[in-house]
Amino acid sequence: MVWCSGWRLAAAVSEAGGLGLIGAGSMHPETLRTHIQKCKQATQKPFGVNIPLMYPEIETIMNIVVEEGVKIVFTSAGSPKKWTGWLHEHNIKVVHVISSSQFAQKCEAAGVDAVVAEGFEAGGHNGREETTTLCLIPGVRKATTLPLLAAGGIATGETMLAVESLGAEGVQIGTRFALTQESSASEAFKNLCLNLQEGDTKLLLKKLGPTRLVKNDYRTAIEQAEDSGATADQLREIIGKGKTKLGIFEGDIEKGELEIGQVTGLLQGISIQKAGDVVKQLVDEYKTAQQHIGNFIS
Repeated sequence: MVWCSGWRLAAAVSEAGGLGLIGAGSMHPETLRTHIQKCKQATQKPFGVNIPLMYPEIETIMNIVVEEGVKIVFTSAGSPKKWTGWLHEHNIKVVHVISSSQFAQKCEAAGVDAVVAEGFEAGGHNGREETTTLCLIPGVRKATTLPLLAAGGIATGETMLAVESLGAEGVQIGTRFALTQESSASEAFKNLCLNLQEGDTKLLLKKLGPTRLVKNDYRTAIEQAEDSGATADQLREIIGKGKTKLGIFEGDIEKGELEIGQVTGLLQGISIQKAGDVVKQLVDEYKTAQQHIGNFIS
């Protein structure tokens, strides 16, 4: 959710009854502080911050979270072992994002409060295992007793019910909210993603870190380089700096890096909605799906 989930989106989701998350991955430290402060002004409901543990100024970011009184942190892209105890000392709940059952067990050993198991379908950076959500959730459920949130390919109430039946207690949804009115992503990016077809996203950059990308000139250059046997260093040269901001935030849909989930293929024709309306729609769809299943069983 880099360049998508700032204070406006987080506050709107929390106000509607979900748990809004501010994505720290694309923010300088003081920018994050400003977003936290504005979110506290916009909602009295709980919200959290997602922090990639590979962040170059991680200590500064963690201290800001404590200083601003954030009570929930979702960590990702690294081992939670180093920071979980420290965050607990400051009365902060820790949820870690994983892509395998093995990592779930390591999270339990590290003392995290819950895990997000994110399947291969998810947008952006993915696990090297390439395990789909349908396979990942029951595997993680067997591997740990921690509260389990499912992610990857979830954008409807029906999929929420499906992962619940596999053992998840909740869900984390990115793509659907990245394309809402309150998302800080550009309108060009949102409109493009809401018109993607099945198969228009692909997992590439496996030599560096698997990333799901939208079809455009930037992705084509990466794909051609990989097909010709480019090294990791050569791929880094193609990527350069600031390409995600260029694509998602600034709206250059050909030269920028566009990250979105595979589930966009199910969202064709949907308008750019308010985040609160999306939350309500998800809950309504979930209840309808429950009723449908109940009728089917009867």
